[in-house]
Amino acid sequence: QVQLVESGGGLVQPGGSRRLSCVATGSRFSVYATGWYRQAPGKQRELVALINSFGKVNYADSVKGRFTSSRDNAENAVYLQMNNLKVEDTAVYYCNAQFLGQNWWGQGTQVTVSS
Repeated sequence: QVQLVESGGGLVQPGGSRRLSCVATGSRFSVYATGWYRQAPGKQRELVALINSFGKVNYADSVKGRFTSSRDNAENAVYLQMNNLKVEDTAVYYCNAQFLGQNWWGQGTQVTVSS
C-alpha cells in the first residue's frame, strides 16, 4: 500500500506561482510512475503531468511551458511547479502513483487562482 500526502495548495493571483509537493510512503517509489491530476468543479479529473520511472515527463497541452514536474526518488517526493497561473487552473490537485496497473491517490490540495 502506498500513501501519498500533498501540500502547497492555496490562493494565488493570476500570473502568480505555486509549488505543490507530494510525499509517498513505501520503499519502491523509484519504480513508480508519478504525476499530478486535477479536477475543477463540474469537470472530470484530468492529467496535468506524469513522470515515468525513467524520468520522462508528459504534460497536458494546457500547462506546457508554465508547469514543471520533477521527482526526488531519495526523498520519495514529487513536485509540481506552477508558473503564470490562470483562473482556469483553479482545481483540486491530486498526486498519483502508478505501478503494474495499480493506482494510488493523495487526498488532494485546492489551488484557487483569483484576484
